[in-house]
Amino acid sequence: MNQYYRVYAAIDLDAICHNISEIKNIVGTDTKIMPVIKADGYGHGAVPVAKALNKIGVDGFAVAIIEEGIALRKQGITKPILILGYTSEYQYASLIQHEIEQTVFSYDMAEAISKFAVTMKKDANIHIKVDTGMNRIGFKPTEESVSQVERIQKLPNIKIQGIFTHFACADEEDKTSARHQKELFDQFVRSLEDKGIEIPVKHVSNSAAIMDLCDCRMDMVRSGIITYGLYPSEEVDKSAIDLRPALSLISHVIHVKEVEPGEGVSYGSTFVTERKTKIATIPVGYADGYPRALSSKGRVIIRGQYAPIIGRICMDQFMVDVTDIEGVCVMDQVTLVGTDGDKNISVEEAANLAGSFNYEFVCGIGKRVPRVYFQDGKAKEAVDYLED
Repeated sequence: MNQYYRVYAAIDLDAICHNISEIKNIVGTDTKIMPVIKADGYGHGAVPVAKALNKIGVDGFAVAIIEEGIALRKQGITKPILILGYTSEYQYASLIQHEIEQTVFSYDMAEAISKFAVTMKKDANIHIKVDTGMNRIGFKPTEESVSQVERIQKLPNIKIQGIFTHFACADEEDKTSARHQKELFDQFVRSLEDKGIEIPVKHVSNSAAIMDLCDCRMDMVRSGIITYGLYPSEEVDKSAIDLRPALSLISHVIHVKEVEPGEGVSYGSTFVTERKTKIATIPVGYADGYPRALSSKGRVIIRGQYAPIIGRICMDQFMVDVTDIEGVCVMDQVTLVGTDGDKNISVEEAANLAGSFNYEFVCGIGKRVPRVYFQDGKAKEAVDYLED
């Protein structure tokens, strides 16, 4: 790369495509795959990821909010897009205009969408959400809810394309809860079918269920974090799928100095040197989404060796001890997450040390951090959110 970056997230599109291919091998040709690319593709960049997956063939994309769906449409993504969460009535016209599918979890919501669709003389595609145990959003699996869905089906210009639920505990070793949720969902679907309501696409499987619950794949699966090469928990069967992490976080050294024993480092002087110490400063901080909780806990890789973080991570910079690494100098590459030589720092390691987990870590990488996309070993594209 000829471009200078203070810090950047390197995104391996080949790894993401590999992960989807692995998912295809697991679920087979009869089950559709809808990658979840909400939260800007879990911090990896929704648009470049969607474009890459379009080329290898997926069946649609799931997002959390309407703005994410519109952003995809504006970039030429024509496949079905499902909003998994809430959309305000003020946005229904835009929803219908952009042909984005909406999760519906009340009759009133469906009725309001129907009115907009009739006025616009267009159909609105929806998915029915069934709450089988998350107690978040969705119809409870009751006879009253069956009646409400029956009424929704009769609304003008409403097309029910799918019905789904979401597992609360599929990523745990004990699958009892997930299987109970699946049973409740199946019973609800059967009750609808007894009323003559046939819904084309039924989907329940998240990342953990794709891996561990082969009897839950149904018509479609929603691949979330495994799309990006990260496991949903330490309790899933990792041997079920060969995942390749897609994200690395890279910076460089901007300053090197030696200090005497007994000197404090960073705010509050919470770290005090016990020996003559060589300190390297890295131009990354919690404003970039690098957790302050890694202060005096985390580590980076410089010149193929680990260097511990010393002192508090600042808003824009932090310091590491490079005393035992020979020849460290300004502009040396620093790997915050990823592999350098035979050393690796996984997203999970960094997240766990920060008292977090992999989902939050990657979603938290800030907009000050450009994403650089690699394919066939070469930098293909860069997205700098502060310039675009």
